[in-house]
Amino acid sequence: VQLQASGGGVVQAGGSLRLSCVASGSGFSINELGWYRQPIGKLRALVASITSGDSTNYADSVKGRFTISRDNAKDTVYLQMNSLKPEDTAVYYCYIEYTRDGWRRSVWGQGTLVTVSS
Repeated sequence: VQLQASGGGVVQAGGSLRLSCVASGSGFSINELGWYRQPIGKLRALVASITSGDSTNYADSVKGRFTISRDNAKDTVYLQMNSLKPEDTAVYYCYIEYTRDGWRRSVWGQGTLVTVSS
């Protein structure tokens, strides 16, 4: 399974961006999808996640501003980011936890840079 993330860019504070991440491969079932972010010089941290049952989880810092969603038919997860702040600037990584042949595995996408200017 591979992930391809897109949608990063430069936006002014208060603006919006939507990140997308497509999973490709065969013979797998998705358990969970999500996004982490890593600001320069800091640790990677969870932003949001969504399970196969559509349960969502958000970091406190993004609650009410970011929305995670998924399109099962396209094996795609989205992160709608509104009211962006300079502190949201980071490389955003999508991930997938899946099951194939009875084994649970996790894979990370390549990262997409989000820059929020003040």
